[in-house]
Amino acid sequence: MNVPTWMAWIFVAILAFISIAIFIGKATFLMAGYNRAPKEEKDKYNKKALSKVLGSGLGVITGITALMVLYDAELPLAISWLNPWGILGTLVLMIVLANTICKK
Repeated sequence: MNVPTWMAWIFVAILAFISIAIFIGKATFLMAGYNRAPKEEKDKYNKKALSKVLGSGLGVITGITALMVLYDAELPLAISWLNPWGILGTLVLMIVLANTICKK
């Protein structure tokens, strides 16, 4: 890893803080796309459910990033797939849930 470990842990802490803030609904201004949408488009979504989905998804991505920092980017073979496919799967799941269960 080219970044000092303490800097990587600060990045993980910032991600954790942002994911918690979005999850509890205090940082909904960080939800990309939703914040700049017109009022008619915003009314189609349940803001509380959307913040729970996006906050949870970012929390999972934060956990995967923390594992990468913990193992210094050399994960054991059994979970080495987690970095690319875990993050991609989480993003796809977040998009699907935001467009299905978060709509009114």
